[in-house]
Amino acid sequence: MMGVGKTTLGKIVAKKQGFKFVDIDLNIEKNNAMKIADIFKKKGEKFFRAKEEREVIKSMEKNKCVIALGGGAFINKTIRGIILKNAISIWLDTNLKTINKRVKWNNKRPLLAGEDKDTIISNLYAERKNIYKLANHRINCDSLSKLSIVKKIITIYESQ
Repeated sequence: MMGVGKTTLGKIVAKKQGFKFVDIDLNIEKNNAMKIADIFKKKGEKFFRAKEEREVIKSMEKNKCVIALGGGAFINKTIRGIILKNAISIWLDTNLKTINKRVKWNNKRPLLAGEDKDTIISNLYAERKNIYKLANHRINCDSLSKLSIVKKIITIYESQ
């Protein structure tokens, strides 16, 4: 889900493990020379999701890396299947109040275009949580520090 800390935590885990960090959304922006919000506006969500799928497939060919997916990527059945078969997936879960606080004023998130961001976020979470539950692991981040979450992620990785 957006705003849970995938990029922040992924970078820390990658650095601690000596792995490469891959941010799918950032790569899509670089490859298309425009921000995600502009891709959604100018080319549409369908175009973005196709690029996202290709970028994830390409990134999954790399070894020793931490990949931060966009919040909607795991919803894609193809992406989810590849990840569940070939990687360790972790759902970073946090409460809606925290997510709202982190993303409410961020205009870079095209799915939050609208007046009532709290409702949009709540609806997105409700739509996505049953698919997020399919991840190999879930970490409830509500009362944990960044360092504690990073330690949990590394423990999960090292136990595989």
